[in-house]
Amino acid sequence: MFARLYAWLSPKMEQAGVAQLRQRLLAGLTGRVVEVGAGNGLNFRHYPPEVTGVVAVEPEPRLRAIAHQAAQQATVPVQVVDGLAQALPLPDASVDAAVVSLVLCSVPSQADALAELCRVLRPGGQVRFLEHVAAEPGSSMRRAQQVVDRFLWPRLFGGCRTGRDTVAAMEQAGFRIEELSRFRFPPRSVFPSAPHVLGRAVRTDAEP
Repeated sequence: MFARLYAWLSPKMEQAGVAQLRQRLLAGLTGRVVEVGAGNGLNFRHYPPEVTGVVAVEPEPRLRAIAHQAAQQATVPVQVVDGLAQALPLPDASVDAAVVSLVLCSVPSQADALAELCRVLRPGGQVRFLEHVAAEPGSSMRRAQQVVDRFLWPRLFGGCRTGRDTVAAMEQAGFRIEELSRFRFPPRSVFPSAPHVLGRAVRTDAEP
């Protein structure tokens, strides 16, 4: 059900401003990239020409089929594959960068997914991330996130949890946050999924 809903809703989200966020997310990338949770492939057209290839991992069959079609229209080589965030079908240190967009909210374990990113990144590799995250502690938005995550939201939206502190999870996994923007999208939205982050991180045990 979520795959059908997302395939219908995501083009409308693109028109509302997500396309511009994707451009910011991917600007300046080079080399070989793994995209985790590629969905229906809406990032593909935004990769800059300096990217030599993208391995796009997507476990959901319906979205993966749409992503295959999007890959044929991409301006850089894109290989769409089946796989999970916690078990990426790639060798160690085999990519220059990783991209996660609107996916770390729904993986079973952020720690396992981030450990996999560390494994497949070459020394000095970076992670680009665009995620919706926990609101400020004590805020009414944060309390709303706690309620919907317990009773409703994950069941309706493919396991998504609105209240995850993804930035803290990345730091705990061994990433250094080098760029970070926090914002609400849509700007005046009161939905629990409105708080977002966009940024860039590298492993703390490797020089950028």
